[in-house]
Amino acid sequence: MTPAIPTRHDWSRSEIRTLLELPLMELLWRAQGVHREANPGYRVQLASLLSVKTGGCEEDCAYCPQSMHHSSDVSGRPDLAVEPVLERARAAKQAGAERFCMGWAWREIREGAPFEAMLAMVRGVREMGLEACVTAGMLTDTQAVRLAEAGLTAYNHNLDTSPEHYGRIIGTRTYQERLETLERVRRAGITLCCGGIIGLGEGLDDRAGLLQVLASLDPHPESVPINALVAVEGTPLEEQPPVDALELVRMVATARILMPHSRVRLSAGREQLSREAQILCLLAGADSIFYGDTLLTTSNPAVEADRELLAAAGVQLWAESEQGACV
Repeated sequence: MTPAIPTRHDWSRSEIRTLLELPLMELLWRAQGVHREANPGYRVQLASLLSVKTGGCEEDCAYCPQSMHHSSDVSGRPDLAVEPVLERARAAKQAGAERFCMGWAWREIREGAPFEAMLAMVRGVREMGLEACVTAGMLTDTQAVRLAEAGLTAYNHNLDTSPEHYGRIIGTRTYQERLETLERVRRAGITLCCGGIIGLGEGLDDRAGLLQVLASLDPHPESVPINALVAVEGTPLEEQPPVDALELVRMVATARILMPHSRVRLSAGREQLSREAQILCLLAGADSIFYGDTLLTTSNPAVEADRELLAAAGVQLWAESEQGACV
């Protein structure tokens, strides 16, 4: 069946910037129209995120407390073994999560025992009936194929910001390398989880540029996380001011208009938002939140607070929508 909402891959940066600059009520109205037609109902997917390998990363991402280049490096924690990870996945499922995401602070996937453990975790998570997502840096074609064979649902590899601003944030990996990683994931038949971060000192044109690259991918990423910087002491961006909540709403709404059928994920920085601001993001088209007490190394709203938020908003969970049950 042909989607009622047309899918475009030729958005210009000027068109996207025009959307970002619309009066907020007009932008929300447009995003609501797209969201209601492309994704009927207010169904939200809950995803849980666990850091399997924490800190000591060779990359120099200016926002990240896991980089060995920064004094904030949180290395020293032992890597989690397969069974403790699967125990966390079981707990996440019991708490209502539908997707379980696992992170490794690597520049690229390590072969040998670490990769075999990753594959075992993916298989175990899928056997529970959960979607499985991995983020672990760059990977080879062979590794992508093996992850697909293990049942991996999605691979997360964010672009972070625009091509022009990228060099001010990361110097150890090029933008093109990120795009090549996305291509390898696609070739293996794994869905993409790919988004970015606002609050990195970028301008409005950079935000439009990030969204343009994402919307130019064909097909669009199935999952688009929209993050707000959590400024961590010891990182080069520790002095960055907090992101205005309405700027995050604008990014969510514009992402929804550009990529109608993607799942737009309200991700890092959510703890800094009021309940009302989070509901505005849901209204703007966000249909997934990360669920649990931590996101890799930064805090996240507690599970009960999230359930109360969703109940107050009157939205359904994707996992419960078949029964028509509200949260």
